[in-house]
Amino acid sequence: MASNLTKSASSLLPYVTIEAAASGDVDAINAVLKFYKRYISALSTRALYDENGKQHLYVDEEMKGRMEVKLVTRILSFDAQKTA
Repeated sequence: MASNLTKSASSLLPYVTIEAAASGDVDAINAVLKFYKRYISALSTRALYDENGKQHLYVDEEMKGRMEVKLVTRILSFDAQKTA
């Protein structure tokens, strides 16, 4: 049980990074984007079907870009002082 807690706690984004990103620190914003990169890619994955009906998965880059822009917008509007 204790190993699960440390594993889940170590997989969280540090609060200091969130606070710095909310303040507009570019490196912190990039760290947040990197942290959520796989999740955003998974959400923006789409299926295409070829002429034989075989399914091919691809990442919709336009949707991925929109999600990243929305995340950055939310980061910059986040009030870290209010939540602490």
